[in-house]
Amino acid sequence: MGYAYPGAEYISDTTAHTGRFAKICALEDSVIATLVAEDYTGNALTAVPLKATGEIYGIFTSVTLTSGTVVAYRI
Repeated sequence: MGYAYPGAEYISDTTAHTGRFAKICALEDSVIATLVAEDYTGNALTAVPLKATGEIYGIFTSVTLTSGTVVAYRI
């Protein structure tokens, strides 16, 4: 049984999209220019490649693409 996300945002441009997202799923090969996550320590989340059907999980508050198309699932 999967988690029921309350909504999603289709992202296919290079504008910063803000909100609270738990999962980002690539619909095609994509590059995330910047990704802002809550309670994250480590290297900056920039130029993150994500292959088609690839998914990344966390608590993200901002997503900006360089290229590609993703769906960001809200929490």
